Amino acid sequence: MMIMGKPSFMKPMCLASHFRSFYFPLLRDFGMGTFHSPTLLFTFSFSSSSTSTYTHTHKDANLRSKFLCAYFRDVDDALASFNHVILMHPLPSRVEFNRFLSALVGIKQYHTVISLSKTIELLGISHTVYSLSILINCFCRLHLVDFGFSILGKILKLGLKPNIVTFNTLINGLCIEGKINRAVHFFNHMVDRGYQPNVLTYSVIINGLCKLGHTNVAIRLLKEMVERGCQPDAVTYTTIIDALCRDKLIFEALDLFSHMRNKVSPNVITYNCLIHGLCNLGKQNEALALLKEMAVDKISPDIFTFNILLDSLCNEGLISEAQSVIKIMIQRGVEPDVVTYNSLIKGYCLCSQVDQALALHYEMVGQNISPNIYTFNVLIDSLFKQGMVSKVRDIMNSMVHIGIKPDVVTYNSLMDGYCLHSQMDEVRKVFDMMVRNDIANVSSYNILINGYCKRKGIDEAMKLFNEMPCKGLVPDSVTYNTLIQGLWEAGRPRAALEFFKNMHYHGHQPDLVTFSILLNGLCKQGDLDDALTIFEAMEKSRFKPDCVVYSILIDAMCKAGKFNDVKELFSRLFEKGLKPDVYTYITIIKGLCAEGSLDEAYKVFREMEEGGCLPDERCYNVIIQGFLKHENVVKASQLIDEMVDKGFSSDVTTAELVIHLSLNDDLILRKLRNRSGGSKGVSVK
Repeated sequence: MMIMGKPSFMKPMCLASHFRSFYFPLLRDFGMGTFHSPTLLFTFSFSSSSTSTYTHTHKDANLRSKFLCAYFRDVDDALASFNHVILMHPLPSRVEFNRFLSALVGIKQYHTVISLSKTIELLGISHTVYSLSILINCFCRLHLVDFGFSILGKILKLGLKPNIVTFNTLINGLCIEGKINRAVHFFNHMVDRGYQPNVLTYSVIINGLCKLGHTNVAIRLLKEMVERGCQPDAVTYTTIIDALCRDKLIFEALDLFSHMRNKVSPNVITYNCLIHGLCNLGKQNEALALLKEMAVDKISPDIFTFNILLDSLCNEGLISEAQSVIKIMIQRGVEPDVVTYNSLIKGYCLCSQVDQALALHYEMVGQNISPNIYTFNVLIDSLFKQGMVSKVRDIMNSMVHIGIKPDVVTYNSLMDGYCLHSQMDEVRKVFDMMVRNDIANVSSYNILINGYCKRKGIDEAMKLFNEMPCKGLVPDSVTYNTLIQGLWEAGRPRAALEFFKNMHYHGHQPDLVTFSILLNGLCKQGDLDDALTIFEAMEKSRFKPDCVVYSILIDAMCKAGKFNDVKELFSRLFEKGLKPDVYTYITIIKGLCAEGSLDEAYKVFREMEEGGCLPDERCYNVIIQGFLKHENVVKASQLIDEMVDKGFSSDVTTAELVIHLSLNDDLILRKLRNRSGGSKGVSVK
C-alpha cells in the first residue's frame, strides 16, 4: 500500500508550539484574514452595568433565537445573530456555540468558522474535542490539512483526547488533497494507538484509494474491514462498485453487488453506478433489466437514473426504447429536466429526425424548462447537417433572445456548418469575429484550414497554420493531418512529405490517421514500394495497421494487378485479428472481379455474413457489375433477385450495364423494371 514512514503525533505537537496564539497571524499571511462579509462586532470589554442595562427588544429576541436554533437565511444573518449573543450575559455555552459553528460549516463558510472560533476562544469559552474537530474539518475543506494536524497538536497539548471523528476528519482531509499514502499511514498509526476505526474511517480511506485508481487495494481493505468485525455499509460497497464500473470491470462490479445484497441493501446510487457502467459498455438491455430490478427491490429511480439510461439509448439511436423509458419516468412521478430533453434532442438529431428535435425544444420551453447552451449547440450542428441553414438563424435568434451567450463550441459549429455548405464567406466572418474577441481555439483554425483544403485553397490554409503560433495556439495532429492530406490532394506530394517531416521536427507524433493519409497519397501516385515500407514499419510500431490501412493497400495492389499480393494481404488481415468492414470487402471483391476471378469474388462475398459483416447496397452493385461485365447474366440475375428482396436498388453503373446487355437479353432489365416502381435507385425504363 505504498508504505512511507509512519506519521507521528509529535509532529503536530511541534507545529502547535509554533502557533501559540492559534496561528491566526499566519492565516492572514495566506490571505485568509479578510472575509467578504459584514465586519464582526468583536467587543471584548464588557461591564456588568452595560449588560444589565441592555434592552431586550423583539429584534434582539429574534437574533438570540436564530443563534440558539442555528437557523439563519445566509451568512450575514448568521453574523448578526452571533454579534448579538456575544454581548449577552451569561454567554451561550460551548455546546450552543458548537451547534452554531456546525451550521455554518453546513453552508460551507469555512473561513468564517475559523475566524469566529478565535473570537469564542478570546471570550474565555474553553475548547472541547468537538469544537476543535470542527476547526480541523474547516482546514481540511480548505485544502490546508497540515493546519488540521496543528489543531490535533493543540488537542493533545490541552490534555484532551481525540476521538474517532477527529481522526476520520484528518484522514478525509489527506484524501481530499490526494495524499493517500499519508492517509493510510495515519490510519495504521491510529489503529496502533488503540483507536478502533469505524465504517466511516474505512469508507473515507476506500474512497481515497478508488479516486486515485487503487481499486484493488480498496477491495483488499474491504476484506480486511470485514475480518476486523466492521460491517461495510451501502456507501462503502457503492464506492468500490463505482470505481470498478469506471475501470470497465463491470462483471467484477456486478459480482460485488451480488455479495453486497446478502449483507446490506443497495441504494439508488448503487444502481446508478451499475447502470452507468453497463451503458458505457453498450449493454443497454442489461441496464434496463436493472431498472426493473429496482422496482422489485422497492428502490425508486431518481432523475439521474433515467437521464443515464436516456443518454445512452439516445446515443445509440434507440429512440423508441428511450420513449419507453420516458413513459416509466412520468409514471414514477419523476419530472424531466434540461438534461432529459437534451438527451432526447440529441437522439433525434443522430437519427436525422430534426423536426422532432425542434418540436422537443419548443416543448421544453413550454414546460418552463430553459434550454442551455448544449441544447442550442446540438440543434445548430444537426440543422446544418440536414441542410436547414435558414433554421439555424432562427435558433441563433432564439438563443440570444433568452439571454444565452454563444460559446466557442457554438461558433465552431457555425463554421463547420457553413463549410459543409461551401459558404466560405460566412465561415470567414464567424472566424474573424472569434479572432477579434480572442476566443478562436485550435479547433476553430482546424475547421477553417479543412474548409480551404477541401476547396483547393491550400495557400490560404498554410497562412492560417503559420498564424497559429502568433496567437499562442499550438497546432495538433488534426491540423497536421488536414494539411498533409490537403497538400496531397493539391498535387504537391513533395510538400506533403516535407510537412510530415516538419511535424516530427516540431515534436508532434504522427498517429494512425497520419500514416493512412501518407499511404493513400503514395498509393495514388503509384509509389507502392514506399507505401509497403511504411506499412511494414507500422506493423513493427505501436501504430498497428487497421482495416482502413489494409483497404488502401489492397485497392492499390488491385489497380496494379498484383492479385497474389492482394490475396496474401487479405489473409494477413484475419491473422492479425482484424475484422474487415464493408469497404474492405468491396475493395477486394471489386479487385477480384476486375481480374476475372469471379468464383473467388463470389466466395468472398458469401463469407461476409459468416464474418459478421452484412453486404450492403454498394456491395451488391459491385459484384453484380462484375458478373455483368463478364456477361454472366444468370449469376447476375440471381444476385439481382437477392438484392431486390433485401430492399436494395441498382446504382447508375449497374443500370447502364443492364441496358447495354438488354439488347441481347432483356431478362435482367425486366427484373429491374419490376423493382423500379418502389425503388429509390436509378430508373431503367
